Amino acid sequence: MVKKLMLPQLKKYDVTQKVIEALADSESRTILFSMIKKGGTAADLSNKLKIPLSSVYKKLADLEELTLIEVEQWLLSDKGRKYKVYRSRISKAEISIKKPEPTLILLPLK
Repeated sequence: MVKKLMLPQLKKYDVTQKVIEALADSESRTILFSMIKKGGTAADLSNKLKIPLSSVYKKLADLEELTLIEVEQWLLSDKGRKYKVYRSRISKAEISIKKPEPTLILLPLK
């Protein structure tokens, strides 16, 4: 009789897993690491990275919820609209998977 090994159930609110999933997403990763040296608005990122604006807003919301990015400042347009300038809070991410539980190391900006 062959015994099946089961991976541990992921917790619904496992932050490490959610961060790894965000980093595995190419658009999220591109957005996150494009804002290390200089912050940007959603429109700036959309134009620069050639990602649809709606996708940029969704990815920014997810990254902000995980505290991987922060709002660097609020700006006011000529028409009186407020918009956010986002900036990455990390400069590097290291993921190690040696056991069933991954290890995640996030290096903050200096």
